[in-house]
Amino acid sequence: MSQALKRVNVGCGATPTPGWDNFDNSPTIKLAKKPLLLPVLGKLGLVAEASRKYADFAKNANITWADVTRHIPLPDNSAEVVYTSHMVEHLDRDDVTRFLKEAHRVLAPNGVIRVVVPDLKMRVEQYVRDGDADKLMERTRLARRQRRKLTDKIRYLLAGDRQHMWMYDGASLARLLAATGFRDPRVLEAGATTIESPGELNLYERADESVYVEGRK
Repeated sequence: MSQALKRVNVGCGATPTPGWDNFDNSPTIKLAKKPLLLPVLGKLGLVAEASRKYADFAKNANITWADVTRHIPLPDNSAEVVYTSHMVEHLDRDDVTRFLKEAHRVLAPNGVIRVVVPDLKMRVEQYVRDGDADKLMERTRLARRQRRKLTDKIRYLLAGDRQHMWMYDGASLARLLAATGFRDPRVLEAGATTIESPGELNLYERADESVYVEGRK
């Protein structure tokens, strides 16, 4: 494929890929553009120290804010790889479909999508071994606490939460890719990929808890 084509990391969080276009929808990235506001919000207890540090990191790492369930800010057929790790489990099913259609749009013909998610099968197997339902719920992160304090509600609006909306195993994620138009979706071992010359892409990202699936446009 032409070297002019983009390589894209979507929902990169704190692990952008060097030399790639890195996108994330964290409100903290928008706050990073208001450096005078962040210290004030921090003193009011509305922004955690970790969020302030991430704002500085995102600015220095050239991470671009984007809501990829609505639009990936790239032209049609302009990317050879779209990569996302531990992002789609935070989306509801409709938003996941919208994101995958956007990924399909920006990928050039025969382009690769690589999706990494927490492996539900792994968590269920842990539950079968230890029989601890509370640990299962903690591992899946599907439960939510009520936000009763006003400060907690404002923090949520400013930074979101890290709970999950849906969980997948390799087979269910491969079916989802096929249903949104991707060819030959396959489950891969950590470190394996069909991406040509993956460069600095971390093919082992969160290998102790993840499943890896790739497909092609």
